[in-house]
Amino acid sequence: MNSEGESDYIKGRGAQKNVKNRFFAESYEVTDDFLNYCHAEGDDADPNKTHYLEVFPKTIVNKVESPDVGMGWSMNAYQGCEHGCIYCYARNSHEYWGYSAGLDFERKILVKKNAPELLEEKLQSKNWKCATIVMSGNTDCYQPAEKKFGITRKCLEVFYKYRHPVGIITKNALIARDIDIVSKLAADNLIGVSVSITSLSEKTRMLVEPRTATIKKRLDTVKLLSQNGVPVNVMIAPVIPGINSHEVLPLAKAAADAGAVSIAHTIVRLNGQIAEIFTDWIHKAMPDRAEKVLNHIKHVHGGTLNDSRWGQRMRGEGEFAEQVHAQMRLARKKFFEGKTFPKLNQDLYEQYRDGQLSLF
Repeated sequence: MNSEGESDYIKGRGAQKNVKNRFFAESYEVTDDFLNYCHAEGDDADPNKTHYLEVFPKTIVNKVESPDVGMGWSMNAYQGCEHGCIYCYARNSHEYWGYSAGLDFERKILVKKNAPELLEEKLQSKNWKCATIVMSGNTDCYQPAEKKFGITRKCLEVFYKYRHPVGIITKNALIARDIDIVSKLAADNLIGVSVSITSLSEKTRMLVEPRTATIKKRLDTVKLLSQNGVPVNVMIAPVIPGINSHEVLPLAKAAADAGAVSIAHTIVRLNGQIAEIFTDWIHKAMPDRAEKVLNHIKHVHGGTLNDSRWGQRMRGEGEFAEQVHAQMRLARKKFFEGKTFPKLNQDLYEQYRDGQLSLF
């Protein structure tokens, strides 16, 4: 047991602790007295349960300001993500809601049930100019909460009603549930999907991304989407030196064999509180190579774990980063020659802006 009453490794979670919220002047810790009391009473100091909390945002579509993210607009039906990916850059955003970027990010999921209505308001606005809106710009729209609440499906129905282009980023096979509406969007070239696959090793996947779909299910999802006319990009993101950096070419081949038309990658960056969360995690999950991996990450980011430089933060620098870029160039030439991810259709929206086909 550690000082917070957690076992040395919490199975089924990425983060192994809660870190202090940067915006709070005060913090708390669990003392040994409390832990001893719980033990004596037969209580669990930390039941490790997921809680769903409804929130009521006034808007749902966000403009993306970062110049090195390949999207202009995004929306997120959920904040926090039970997938528990240890490297997730979105962890820091949970602090704005008053929670920790650590375990809170995985266990306190904020649910925006009014997302479909807010989206429809946006698409009905006379000031809105059609541009692809990406679901999951921050957290996965097909995370486990979607099975319970179905908000993503309702949003896809809104996109189809207005014939508006939508992008999806996910590492969950749950999108297969919605293949009917996804296929209808694809028939008009209104949807593109990026499936994140960071390893072909289930052992690695369970440690780094504990509550995500298995690798087999993700590859099957790529195949299903492709067979239904949906263009699929596979994201090898992030590449983590010493953990999955040796898998770039095998991953690219598996993606191409499953029907993906393109691949992309990012180099891991541990911004904000993620550096502390990742460092704590890797010393517990992979103690034999923890320092080696951390030093490699520092090497690709100018000697620091936290790299916030636009244009550089996702690409990395130095010899290792260039080796990864070279592998990606080779993978595209070897497995994706002549394939392209299409530009989505923006021409139909004006005819359907009022929610039905305009005849005039």
